[in-house]
Amino acid sequence: MLVRNTRILAAATPAQHDSIAQKFSAAFAYHVHFTDQVFSLDNPLLEQALVVDGSQVTSFICFVDSEVLRHHPQLAANIEAYAGHRNTLELLAPPIPVLGGEACKNDPGLLHELYELLLDYAVDRHSCIVVIGGGAVLDLVGYAAATAHRGIRLLRMPSTVLSQNDSGVGVKNGINFLDRKNFLGTFAPPDAVICDFSLLHSLPERDKRAGMSEAVKVSLIRDGEFFDWLEQNCNALVDFEPSAVAFLIRRSAEIHARQISGGGDPFEKGSNRPLDYGHWLAHKLETLSSYEVRHGEAVAIGMLVDARYAYQAGLLSENALARVKRLLQKLGFELWHPALAVTDETGEPAILQGLEEFREHLGGALSITLLTQIGVGVEVNEIDMDTMRASLDWVRQCQQTSA
Repeated sequence: MLVRNTRILAAATPAQHDSIAQKFSAAFAYHVHFTDQVFSLDNPLLEQALVVDGSQVTSFICFVDSEVLRHHPQLAANIEAYAGHRNTLELLAPPIPVLGGEACKNDPGLLHELYELLLDYAVDRHSCIVVIGGGAVLDLVGYAAATAHRGIRLLRMPSTVLSQNDSGVGVKNGINFLDRKNFLGTFAPPDAVICDFSLLHSLPERDKRAGMSEAVKVSLIRDGEFFDWLEQNCNALVDFEPSAVAFLIRRSAEIHARQISGGGDPFEKGSNRPLDYGHWLAHKLETLSSYEVRHGEAVAIGMLVDARYAYQAGLLSENALARVKRLLQKLGFELWHPALAVTDETGEPAILQGLEEFREHLGGALSITLLTQIGVGVEVNEIDMDTMRASLDWVRQCQQTSA
């Protein structure tokens, strides 16, 4: 019997160089909308974004960041009233709260609860998931949407400055695993993104400020004129003047979206991560501080450390470094945190492990974005550790001097 099976298998084995050529392409397209009071009964935007075929009813389920619900106690009722007012929409369940903040990405149990709810309410590929919340909730629900039934339609409604100008408009989602940020995740473009400025009004000042760092980031690596505007309008941004914040969000989201669609690598198949300037340090600092440091706050520190490194490496002028430092300080960012002083078992700053973890996340060569001038970034594949240690020490001294 064994001999007979071996002969059958041998006979069925293709020729050594036989192959079937397979090639296809898929186009992705979605809109990032900006509005105010999206659940007002006379605002048709959400219905227009949800309904694919105007002759059929679109069913949807809505997950809402618990912090958003706390600050907007009428939101759940407004969502139900909006759905009831539109003949083409069917809300499958009352809006469901989801724990907000980074903690939701650290709890696998929450992901399982989401899957169970999608099964309980028969949410399928012809339905849509609407998620309202900060970046962490968007990441968690986005991951559930991308993996349940191999992909359910998703409409994102980011509720923070950070998620409206950066993470909410992109194609990535994920959860943390084994103490690694976003170790599990997918690239899954949403059906649409709706940025409702009214959701920002109740944000704590700390969160409004933290979200601005990603706008500084894209201005530094892609748009020097936008950086000029940030400098000129810094006082209005510090005061959270609505029109200034709205412009910051709109312009930052536009640059992020343009990079994703026109940068040549929307799903990050290569090693470059041009939108992640300052992020190798930021991701590690979030972990070392047990997420006490907000993502945007960590990015601000990471950008300044890397700007100083670029200056010491002869890539960036002293004047440009001073402008970066001055803008971050004027916006109100703390540019040092005690977790940066934590050392590993060898006595090295533990934050430096972030460089290797950054490389491992994509594999291949290390790729770090550094500045050559305001508005222009370049990818480098090697980091001199002595210079990076010196850059960290300089930032620490800057914070002590300004304290």
